[in-house]
Amino acid sequence: MAHKADATAKYGRRAKVCRAAHLPAIQPNEILELNIDEYPGGIALWGAVPPVYDTTRLPLDFGIHVHARRVAEGDKVIDQTYRGVKLTGSRLPLSGLMVSEIDAVYFMVSSVFGFNTRYVRCTLCGFPHLDKDWFSIHPHRRHLCAGCGRTFSDTGFGIGNPIRATQETLGLLPRKPTKAAKTLSLRQSDYPGGIQIWGSNPAIIWSSEKAEEEGIHVHAFKRDCEFPDCDDTFSAVEIDGVEFDPIMVRTLMAQNSLPHLEARVVPLKCDSCGEMEFSTGEQAFTPAVGRLCSRCGSHLSGPTRLRRTIGNPLIATLQSLAASAPRPPQKHSTGLLPETL
Repeated sequence: MAHKADATAKYGRRAKVCRAAHLPAIQPNEILELNIDEYPGGIALWGAVPPVYDTTRLPLDFGIHVHARRVAEGDKVIDQTYRGVKLTGSRLPLSGLMVSEIDAVYFMVSSVFGFNTRYVRCTLCGFPHLDKDWFSIHPHRRHLCAGCGRTFSDTGFGIGNPIRATQETLGLLPRKPTKAAKTLSLRQSDYPGGIQIWGSNPAIIWSSEKAEEEGIHVHAFKRDCEFPDCDDTFSAVEIDGVEFDPIMVRTLMAQNSLPHLEARVVPLKCDSCGEMEFSTGEQAFTPAVGRLCSRCGSHLSGPTRLRRTIGNPLIATLQSLAASAPRPPQKHSTGLLPETL
């Protein structure tokens, strides 16, 4: 474990000594004012959502996770999650540009499922428009304005997210990430403080010249504390001899962030060949009745009575992993409300 001074250098204002799991949770800060001119080493912003697997007792980080470096490849001066981030600097309007937590979360969802977003303003009142839940993964032209409450039509089909305007203003549109170089193999018993698993997702803002890495992001703790002993992104991850598919992890993370899909993503098994079904493409976010095995065409069975479902084998993998965990995984909820047609 790093000394407190070293931890502060790495984790910024979030740095605190290890605390017992029963102590009150540290809540994420509300708003960060971030002058990008002060961090020539690069800044990065992501939508922070629950891990797909979490055996720690840490509070949920939900909102916008921020990294900021004064020197390229140097220590992170900021490594923390906020409810909102106000970006300022010489390349931005004097009033700055605001990024909200819900904008960040739905930008992640749209990105993982392969949808580009666009900047949409209400044609009646000018209010910036955000498409949430079902609408964040279905391009459409007619929108319901959250500002004036009226329906308006955009110039074309698309998915609205105010983050797109921020990216365009900064000239920092998403770039193709590179595959993470490292691999990881660990045993849960070696990390009694717990492990957390996320799928990587494209950063909202990425100003570093170094390419962003894609894979599976893991935190692993040897004891109950705030700072992980392992904190990195890996191209391949094996836990207790079980290999994880980065695409399944990333997909489940996005599926868990869509309120209208709650309880509909399940492990589906073929009655004939016994293979587990992984729904991809449009089927990954569209619950359907009577899915058939993509390998042999036979009927798929699942553990739920819900007729409209989506298959992701990672659900069963995580259930098996939980059975051998030092303690049961946490169940997190984003608290987001469903929005559908």
